[in-house]
Amino acid sequence: MIRRRNVKIIATLGPASDTPEMIRALFDAGADVFRLNMSHLSHEGLRRVHGIIRAIEAEVERPIGILADLQGPKLRVGEMKDGAAMLEKGKSFRLDLDPAPGDATRAPLPHPEIFAAVEAGQALLLDDGKIRLRVTKAGKDFAETEVIVGGRLTNRKGVNVPEAVLPVNALTEKDRSDFEAALELGIDWVALSFIQRPDDIAEARKIARGRAAILAKIEKPQALVHLEDIIDMADALMVARGDLGVELPLEQVPGWQKRITRAARRAGKPVVVATQMLESMIAAPVPTRAEVSDVATAVFEGADAIMLSAESAAGKYPIEAVRMMDSIAAEVESDPTYPGIMYAQRNAPEATGADAISAAAHMVADTLKAAAIVCWTNSGSTGLRAARERPLFPIIALTPIPNTARRLALVWGLHCVLTEDAHDLDDVAERACRIAFREGYAQPGQRIIVTAGLPLGTPGATNMLRVAFVGRKGSSLD
Repeated sequence: MIRRRNVKIIATLGPASDTPEMIRALFDAGADVFRLNMSHLSHEGLRRVHGIIRAIEAEVERPIGILADLQGPKLRVGEMKDGAAMLEKGKSFRLDLDPAPGDATRAPLPHPEIFAAVEAGQALLLDDGKIRLRVTKAGKDFAETEVIVGGRLTNRKGVNVPEAVLPVNALTEKDRSDFEAALELGIDWVALSFIQRPDDIAEARKIARGRAAILAKIEKPQALVHLEDIIDMADALMVARGDLGVELPLEQVPGWQKRITRAARRAGKPVVVATQMLESMIAAPVPTRAEVSDVATAVFEGADAIMLSAESAAGKYPIEAVRMMDSIAAEVESDPTYPGIMYAQRNAPEATGADAISAAAHMVADTLKAAAIVCWTNSGSTGLRAARERPLFPIIALTPIPNTARRLALVWGLHCVLTEDAHDLDDVAERACRIAFREGYAQPGQRIIVTAGLPLGTPGATNMLRVAFVGRKGSSLD
């Protein structure tokens, strides 16, 4: 199964799509990675869906990535009398630790960490920002506020605190339990919610101990302050535009999407653009024109992956949503303006031998009009370096390690193939030619560019570049 596009598609699984038949249909439609939302999934459900995906992977003989998305801290108001109350603009409203049901003048907020962090003048947002409060006075167990934007407040609605760093851990007890369950199964990627600072990622890395790659969701304004340090600590980033759009002025989100995407690309870290990409397809078989443009913008920016959330998890048209995303991405990448945009956004290589080899492979392939770049990779770093260059021809990543191939399923442009490690230098080129031919990327008489590390099998030691001719039936004429 070969994708004729570079950007990858992540599909969230849920009640509308978690059967073997639907997961296979989503894969066939174009999904490269499946997201499992731990906010709605038990450990038993996690094991069941993981088993289905791995069975499909064996059937299609192509690595499939799995992303477990941890819930993170959920800050919510308590219960309201009669289930709801109307908050009026200009009125006073109190939040406190008293568990008594709330009304139009107060509501329980069972989170002392919020009261410890907020100060007079700061904003509190309720119900995804639909209700906006301004703190006038705060104590250790209460906050007096003024209603700036009113509305109907119902039970257990979420609370956002955009202007304060909360003294909370990004990993709750539930997250730790879910994290361990995912690691035991061999999940490829774990997404961390509510990241505020690099320390949040450092703790997750200690738990993972290399057993899963860590994806940091950028959804808090505080994370933007520490963006470069977070990029250094994480294996990948997600522009989580849902909460980011609640806590930031909406008009700032597109600019931050571009800045985060470009910062991650400079660092050679995969970056995912997520949330409400084809939102109308939850209920309709076709998206809006604005949604199509939104997906196209992420592809033009060179994002590694674009993600469907409720569209594929709970919508009426999950398969159609994946097909539409696949179609948009393929059309954008065939647009005559796409090559110029990709080249304009290229980053200078890092001052390392491995980065220099990857940059040279791109240049040589471009000069020789090579059919493909084939990189041997054990840890995945060579594949990441090749993708960082954003070449406009196929990249085939060869690896003997299933976990590496599955993690690289998230990465722009990489077609991952499992194969045993090369035996010697001749085998490096010979097998690269055979696989490029077999996978349909190169024909007899064409050249491919091969990169690898010497000694063979040494992680992160990319130091060899070779031009190979594809012979009859894919043999090497080099």
